[in-house]
Amino acid sequence: MRVLVTGATGFLGGVLARRLKAQGYDVIGSGRDAAKLAALARDGLETLALDLAEPHIALPTIACDGVIHCAALSSPWGRRADFHRANVSGAQNALRLANTAGARRFVHISTPSVYFRFRDQIGVREDAPLPPPVNAYADTKRQAEKLVLAETRLDPLVLRPRGLYGPGDTTLLPRLLAAAQQRALPLMNDGRAATDLTYIDDVADAACAALTAATPQQRVFNISGGEALRVREIAERAAERARCAVSWRRMPAWLVLAYARASELACGLLPRRPEPSITAYSAALFAYTQTLNIDAAKAQLGWSPRVRFEEGLARTFEGAPA
Repeated sequence: MRVLVTGATGFLGGVLARRLKAQGYDVIGSGRDAAKLAALARDGLETLALDLAEPHIALPTIACDGVIHCAALSSPWGRRADFHRANVSGAQNALRLANTAGARRFVHISTPSVYFRFRDQIGVREDAPLPPPVNAYADTKRQAEKLVLAETRLDPLVLRPRGLYGPGDTTLLPRLLAAAQQRALPLMNDGRAATDLTYIDDVADAACAALTAATPQQRVFNISGGEALRVREIAERAAERARCAVSWRRMPAWLVLAYARASELACGLLPRRPEPSITAYSAALFAYTQTLNIDAAKAQLGWSPRVRFEEGLARTFEGAPA
Protein backbone atom coordinates (compact mmCIF):
# COMPACT_ATOMS: atom_id res chain seq x y z
CA MET A 1 0.00 0.00 0.00
CA ARG A 2 1.37 3.39 -1.02
CA VAL A 3 0.69 6.18 1.49
CA LEU A 4 1.26 9.93 1.44
CA VAL A 5 1.91 11.53 4.85
CA THR A 6 1.61 15.31 4.74
CA GLY A 7 3.48 17.31 7.35
CA ALA A 8 6.07 14.55 7.55
CA THR A 9 8.67 17.09 8.71
CA GLY A 10 6.55 17.80 11.79
CA PHE A 11 6.34 16.01 15.13
CA LEU A 12 3.51 13.54 14.44
CA GLY A 13 4.09 13.31 10.69
CA GLY A 14 7.73 12.29 11.10
CA VAL A 15 6.95 9.58 13.64
CA LEU A 16 4.04 8.31 11.57
CA ALA A 17 5.93 8.21 8.26
CA ARG A 18 8.75 6.19 9.79
CA ARG A 19 6.29 3.89 11.56
CA LEU A 20 4.45 3.14 8.32
CA LYS A 21 7.77 2.49 6.57
CA ALA A 22 8.78 0.05 9.32
CA GLN A 23 5.48 -1.78 8.85
CA GLY A 24 6.22 -2.33 5.17
CA TYR A 25 4.24 0.49 3.58
CA ASP A 26 5.51 2.41 0.57
CA VAL A 27 5.62 5.91 2.07
CA ILE A 28 5.86 9.39 0.59
CA GLY A 29 6.59 12.06 3.18
CA SER A 30 5.83 15.66 2.24
CA GLY A 31 6.83 18.84 4.04
CA ARG A 32 8.69 22.15 3.90
CA ASP A 33 11.80 21.56 6.03
CA ALA A 34 14.63 20.54 3.69
CA ALA A 35 16.85 19.15 6.46
CA LYS A 36 14.08 16.97 7.86
CA LEU A 37 13.13 15.78 4.39
CA ALA A 38 16.76 14.77 3.88
CA ALA A 39 16.66 12.83 7.17
CA LEU A 40 13.52 11.00 6.02
CA ALA A 41 15.24 10.16 2.72
CA ARG A 42 18.23 8.72 4.62
CA ASP A 43 15.73 6.48 6.42
CA GLY A 44 14.58 5.12 3.07
CA LEU A 45 11.42 7.15 2.54
CA GLU A 46 10.41 8.87 -0.65
CA THR A 47 10.10 12.61 0.00
CA LEU A 48 8.25 15.49 -1.55
CA ALA A 49 9.10 19.16 -0.90
CA LEU A 50 5.66 20.73 -0.76
CA ASP A 51 3.92 23.61 1.04
CA LEU A 52 0.24 22.68 0.96
CA ALA A 53 -0.67 25.99 2.59
CA GLU A 54 0.01 27.87 -0.65
CA PRO A 55 -3.50 28.75 -1.91
CA HIS A 56 -2.83 28.32 -5.64
CA ILE A 57 -0.04 25.76 -5.59
CA ALA A 58 0.60 23.59 -8.64
CA LEU A 59 0.25 20.09 -7.22
CA PRO A 60 2.67 17.33 -8.24
CA THR A 61 1.56 14.21 -10.07
CA ILE A 62 1.75 11.22 -7.75
CA ALA A 63 -0.14 8.00 -7.16
CA CYS A 64 -1.10 6.65 -3.74
CA ASP A 65 -3.70 4.47 -2.06
CA GLY A 66 -4.14 6.55 1.06
CA VAL A 67 -3.35 9.96 2.54
CA ILE A 68 -2.81 10.87 6.19
CA HIS A 69 -3.01 14.64 6.49
CA CYS A 70 -0.90 15.81 9.45
CA ALA A 71 0.23 19.20 8.14
CA ALA A 72 -1.25 22.07 10.18
CA LEU A 73 -0.53 25.18 12.20
CA SER A 74 -1.13 24.43 15.88
CA SER A 75 -0.81 27.23 18.42
CA PRO A 76 -2.95 29.01 21.04
CA TRP A 77 -2.02 32.35 19.44
CA GLY A 78 -1.42 33.76 15.99
CA ARG A 79 -2.90 35.61 13.02
CA ARG A 80 -6.21 34.23 11.79
CA ALA A 81 -4.99 34.51 8.20
CA ASP A 82 -2.03 32.24 8.99
CA PHE A 83 -4.29 29.62 10.58
CA HIS A 84 -6.68 29.76 7.61
CA ARG A 85 -3.82 29.39 5.15
CA ALA A 86 -2.27 26.40 6.92
CA ASN A 87 -5.36 24.58 8.13
CA VAL A 88 -8.11 25.37 5.62
CA SER A 89 -6.19 26.01 2.39
CA GLY A 90 -3.83 23.21 3.39
CA ALA A 91 -6.71 20.76 3.77
CA GLN A 92 -8.21 21.85 0.45
CA ASN A 93 -4.93 21.23 -1.35
CA ALA A 94 -4.39 17.90 0.41
CA LEU A 95 -7.86 16.78 -0.71
CA ARG A 96 -7.14 17.90 -4.28
CA LEU A 97 -3.89 15.96 -4.23
CA ALA A 98 -5.60 12.86 -2.80
CA ASN A 99 -8.24 12.93 -5.51
CA THR A 100 -5.76 13.29 -8.37
CA ALA A 101 -3.53 10.60 -6.84
CA GLY A 102 -6.37 8.07 -6.77
CA ALA A 103 -6.42 7.68 -2.98
CA ARG A 104 -9.12 5.45 -1.52
CA ARG A 105 -8.86 6.63 2.12
CA PHE A 106 -8.14 10.08 3.56
CA VAL A 107 -7.28 10.32 7.27
CA HIS A 108 -7.36 13.84 8.67
CA ILE A 109 -5.62 14.71 11.94
CA SER A 110 -7.81 17.26 13.72
CA THR A 111 -8.04 18.38 17.35
CA PRO A 112 -10.30 18.08 20.44
CA SER A 113 -9.98 21.88 20.71
CA VAL A 114 -13.17 21.97 18.65
CA TYR A 115 -15.02 20.77 21.81
CA PHE A 116 -13.52 23.34 24.13
CA ARG A 117 -15.73 25.26 26.58
CA PHE A 118 -14.85 27.33 29.64
CA ARG A 119 -16.21 24.68 32.01
CA ASP A 120 -15.57 21.09 33.04
CA GLN A 121 -16.24 18.49 30.32
CA ILE A 122 -15.74 14.85 31.25
CA GLY A 123 -15.74 11.97 28.77
CA VAL A 124 -16.71 14.05 25.75
CA ARG A 125 -18.04 11.93 22.89
CA GLU A 126 -17.60 12.60 19.17
CA ASP A 127 -21.30 13.44 18.69
CA ALA A 128 -21.27 16.17 21.33
CA PRO A 129 -22.63 19.50 19.99
CA LEU A 130 -19.73 21.77 19.13
CA PRO A 131 -19.56 25.18 20.82
CA PRO A 132 -18.41 28.42 19.17
CA PRO A 133 -14.66 28.03 18.49
CA VAL A 134 -12.43 29.16 21.34
CA ASN A 135 -9.74 30.54 19.01
CA ALA A 136 -8.63 30.71 15.38
CA TYR A 137 -6.92 27.34 15.61
CA ALA A 138 -10.09 25.54 16.70
CA ASP A 139 -12.15 27.47 14.15
CA THR A 140 -9.95 26.60 11.17
CA LYS A 141 -9.55 22.96 12.20
CA ARG A 142 -13.34 22.71 12.42
CA GLN A 143 -13.62 24.20 8.93
CA ALA A 144 -11.07 21.69 7.67
CA GLU A 145 -13.03 18.80 9.18
CA LYS A 146 -16.13 19.86 7.25
CA LEU A 147 -14.17 19.99 4.00
CA VAL A 148 -12.70 16.54 4.60
CA LEU A 149 -15.97 14.88 5.58
CA ALA A 150 -17.67 16.29 2.49
CA GLU A 151 -15.22 14.36 0.24
CA THR A 152 -17.12 11.09 0.55
CA ARG A 153 -15.39 9.49 -2.44
CA LEU A 154 -12.16 9.51 -0.40
CA ASP A 155 -13.80 7.45 2.40
CA PRO A 156 -12.60 10.08 4.91
CA LEU A 157 -11.95 9.61 8.61
CA VAL A 158 -11.13 12.33 11.16
CA LEU A 159 -9.04 11.78 14.29
CA ARG A 160 -9.05 14.17 17.24
CA PRO A 161 -5.99 13.29 19.34
CA ARG A 162 -5.56 15.03 22.70
CA GLY A 163 -2.30 16.53 23.95
CA LEU A 164 0.49 14.86 21.93
CA TYR A 165 3.80 14.42 23.72
CA GLY A 166 6.96 12.35 23.35
CA PRO A 167 10.57 12.63 22.14
CA GLY A 168 10.78 15.51 19.67
CA ASP A 169 7.78 17.39 21.11
CA THR A 170 8.41 21.14 20.91
CA THR A 171 4.99 22.29 22.06
CA LEU A 172 3.12 20.71 24.95
CA LEU A 173 5.59 19.76 27.69
CA PRO A 174 8.32 22.22 26.59
CA ARG A 175 5.85 25.12 26.81
CA LEU A 176 4.62 23.94 30.19
CA LEU A 177 8.13 23.59 31.58
CA ALA A 178 9.22 26.94 30.15
CA ALA A 179 6.30 28.63 31.89
CA ALA A 180 7.12 26.85 35.17
CA GLN A 181 10.71 28.08 35.03
CA GLN A 182 9.63 31.68 34.46
CA ARG A 183 6.96 32.05 37.14
CA ALA A 184 4.65 30.27 39.57
CA LEU A 185 1.88 28.44 37.76
CA PRO A 186 -1.72 29.36 38.60
CA LEU A 187 -3.47 26.90 40.90
CA MET A 188 -7.19 27.35 40.32
CA ASN A 189 -10.21 25.49 41.68
CA ASP A 190 -7.98 23.70 44.20
CA GLY A 191 -6.00 22.05 41.41
CA ARG A 192 -8.90 19.79 40.36
CA ALA A 193 -8.42 20.36 36.59
CA ALA A 194 -7.61 17.17 34.70
CA THR A 195 -6.96 16.17 31.11
CA ASP A 196 -5.89 13.15 29.06
CA LEU A 197 -2.64 13.30 27.09
CA THR A 198 -1.55 10.94 24.31
CA TYR A 199 1.92 9.53 23.72
CA ILE A 200 3.05 10.11 20.15
CA ASP A 201 3.35 6.39 19.27
CA ASP A 202 -0.26 5.82 20.30
CA VAL A 203 -1.41 8.60 17.96
CA ALA A 204 0.66 7.12 15.13
CA ASP A 205 -0.89 3.70 15.79
CA ALA A 206 -4.37 5.24 15.70
CA ALA A 207 -3.63 6.84 12.33
CA CYS A 208 -2.36 3.50 10.97
CA ALA A 209 -5.52 1.78 12.23
CA ALA A 210 -7.71 4.42 10.60
CA LEU A 211 -5.88 4.03 7.32
CA THR A 212 -6.77 0.34 6.97
CA ALA A 213 -10.02 0.04 8.94
CA ALA A 214 -13.07 -1.24 7.11
CA THR A 215 -15.59 1.55 6.69
CA PRO A 216 -16.70 2.19 10.30
CA GLN A 217 -20.09 3.27 11.60
CA GLN A 218 -18.88 6.83 12.24
CA ARG A 219 -16.34 9.16 10.68
CA VAL A 220 -14.86 11.08 13.62
CA PHE A 221 -12.86 9.51 16.44
CA ASN A 222 -11.42 10.76 19.71
CA ILE A 223 -7.88 9.59 20.49
CA SER A 224 -6.19 9.85 23.88
CA GLY A 225 -4.09 7.95 26.37
CA GLY A 226 -7.26 7.07 28.29
CA GLU A 227 -5.96 8.36 31.65
CA ALA A 228 -7.57 11.36 33.33
CA LEU A 229 -4.53 13.12 34.82
CA ARG A 230 -4.55 16.16 37.06
CA VAL A 231 -2.86 19.07 35.28
CA ARG A 232 -0.92 19.74 38.48
CA GLU A 233 0.36 16.16 38.45
CA ILE A 234 1.38 16.42 34.79
CA ALA A 235 3.39 19.57 35.45
CA GLU A 236 5.08 18.26 38.60
CA ARG A 237 6.00 14.86 37.15
CA ALA A 238 7.33 16.42 33.95
CA ALA A 239 9.34 18.95 35.97
CA GLU A 240 10.79 16.15 38.08
CA ARG A 241 11.90 14.30 34.94
CA ALA A 242 13.37 17.52 33.53
CA ARG A 243 15.11 18.22 36.86
CA CYS A 244 13.57 21.63 37.29
CA ALA A 245 11.38 23.15 39.98
CA VAL A 246 7.72 24.01 39.71
CA SER A 247 5.81 26.23 42.11
CA TRP A 248 2.14 27.14 42.36
CA ARG A 249 0.18 30.23 43.30
CA ARG A 250 -3.43 29.89 44.36
CA MET A 251 -5.58 32.24 42.30
CA PRO A 252 -9.30 32.52 41.48
CA ALA A 253 -10.08 31.29 37.99
CA TRP A 254 -12.06 34.41 37.09
CA LEU A 255 -9.07 36.63 37.85
CA VAL A 256 -6.61 34.58 35.78
CA LEU A 257 -9.03 34.41 32.84
CA ALA A 258 -9.70 38.15 33.03
CA TYR A 259 -5.96 38.86 33.00
CA ALA A 260 -5.45 36.48 30.06
CA ARG A 261 -8.22 38.11 28.03
CA ALA A 262 -6.85 41.57 28.76
CA SER A 263 -3.38 40.39 27.69
CA GLU A 264 -4.81 38.99 24.45
CA LEU A 265 -6.53 42.28 23.72
CA ALA A 266 -3.40 44.30 24.40
CA CYS A 267 -1.13 42.02 22.35
CA GLY A 268 -3.63 41.99 19.50
CA LEU A 269 -3.37 45.76 19.24
CA LEU A 270 0.43 45.81 19.04
CA PRO A 271 2.03 45.96 15.56
CA ARG A 272 3.65 42.52 15.66
CA ARG A 273 0.92 40.86 17.77
CA PRO A 274 3.34 39.20 20.22
CA GLU A 275 2.05 36.12 22.01
CA PRO A 276 0.69 36.93 25.50
CA SER A 277 2.35 35.33 28.51
CA ILE A 278 -0.90 33.41 28.94
CA THR A 279 -3.97 33.07 26.71
CA ALA A 280 -7.51 32.47 27.92
CA TYR A 281 -7.42 29.02 26.38
CA SER A 282 -4.14 28.12 28.09
CA ALA A 283 -5.37 29.48 31.42
CA ALA A 284 -8.57 27.45 31.16
CA LEU A 285 -6.57 24.23 30.80
CA PHE A 286 -5.38 24.85 34.39
CA ALA A 287 -8.90 25.61 35.60
CA TYR A 288 -11.22 23.03 34.04
CA THR A 289 -11.31 19.30 33.43
CA GLN A 290 -11.39 18.28 29.75
CA THR A 291 -11.36 14.53 28.98
CA LEU A 292 -12.41 12.39 26.02
CA ASN A 293 -14.41 9.21 25.54
CA ILE A 294 -12.40 6.86 23.28
CA ASP A 295 -14.80 3.90 23.18
CA ALA A 296 -15.59 4.38 19.47
CA ALA A 297 -11.93 4.17 18.41
CA LYS A 298 -11.50 1.01 20.45
CA ALA A 299 -14.61 -0.66 19.05
CA GLN A 300 -14.54 0.51 15.42
CA LEU A 301 -10.84 1.01 14.65
CA GLY A 302 -9.54 -1.82 16.79
CA TRP A 303 -7.17 0.63 18.48
CA SER A 304 -6.34 1.18 22.14
CA PRO A 305 -3.66 3.30 23.81
CA ARG A 306 -0.70 1.25 25.02
CA VAL A 307 1.64 3.80 26.64
CA ARG A 308 0.67 5.07 30.06
CA PHE A 309 1.81 8.51 31.16
CA GLU A 310 4.63 7.39 33.45
CA GLU A 311 6.14 5.25 30.70
CA GLY A 312 5.63 8.04 28.15
CA LEU A 313 7.48 10.48 30.39
CA ALA A 314 10.38 8.05 30.72
CA ARG A 315 10.61 7.68 26.96
CA THR A 316 10.34 11.43 26.46
CA PHE A 317 13.03 12.51 28.90
CA GLU A 318 15.31 9.48 28.98
CA GLY A 319 15.20 8.44 25.32
CA ALA A 320 13.86 4.96 26.08
CA PRO A 321 13.15 2.96 22.93
CA ALA A 322 9.62 2.88 21.56
